Amino acid sequence: MMPVFKTISDDDPLLLTSPIVRGVLQTAKYIDEHGGIGLTKSGAFNRKFVHWAAAKFDWPGYSEEDLFSVNKVLNEWDFPAVEGIHVLLKELKFGRHFKGKFLLTKAGKELIAHPARVMSQLVPIFLFRMDHGGHLREEDQILGNWDTFLNIINVEADHGASLTKIRETLYGEPGRDSLFDRIGSVLYVTVLRPLCWAGLLTEESQSRRSSDRMFRKTELWRRTLRLDTDRDLRPRILH
Repeated sequence: MMPVFKTISDDDPLLLTSPIVRGVLQTAKYIDEHGGIGLTKSGAFNRKFVHWAAAKFDWPGYSEEDLFSVNKVLNEWDFPAVEGIHVLLKELKFGRHFKGKFLLTKAGKELIAHPARVMSQLVPIFLFRMDHGGHLREEDQILGNWDTFLNIINVEADHGASLTKIRETLYGEPGRDSLFDRIGSVLYVTVLRPLCWAGLLTEESQSRRSSDRMFRKTELWRRTLRLDTDRDLRPRILH
């Protein structure tokens, strides 16, 4: 059973701490101001919008500078945030392709009018139904489900935890003779990074060593998630 997100008010500033919520609302604003998002012949969002999104989204790990350091021009597939939002809105029928443009449907406009619904309806689908490991080989998939992941991370990242610590709690220590921790890498891509993009975790270390990455639960996590392991949490000391 997937966790249910508690609803918060539409004007709660915590909503905009979620990159997904923020990105969807900014995309809707662009559609309103420009009469839609232009589409390429293949049906992807055009470069004009992707360049705009790179500057506006403030996406973790994908700053405008980072994106253009790799590519001279940006296509939809160069910026995972844009590609993910496009897929979400289209597949859930909140948006549609019409005469070379991407437009919001009536349901999409109603969703955007209530930002808290983006958090309570769209974010769970992004986390629990999107295939974050679709690019992985079958043998690289890791065991576990979202109920287990969230309840473990709820305790481990309450006061901050490294990728290594979370990995060891879930799967034990990696082999000492292994130079590359495949399980830790897959855990980051399929679980921890999506939680950061949802605004439920923050990644506090930008170290190049993946094992040094530190994760901490956000206030949005504390306000919207209720989990079985809440009873195991130590009280926080606020200074």
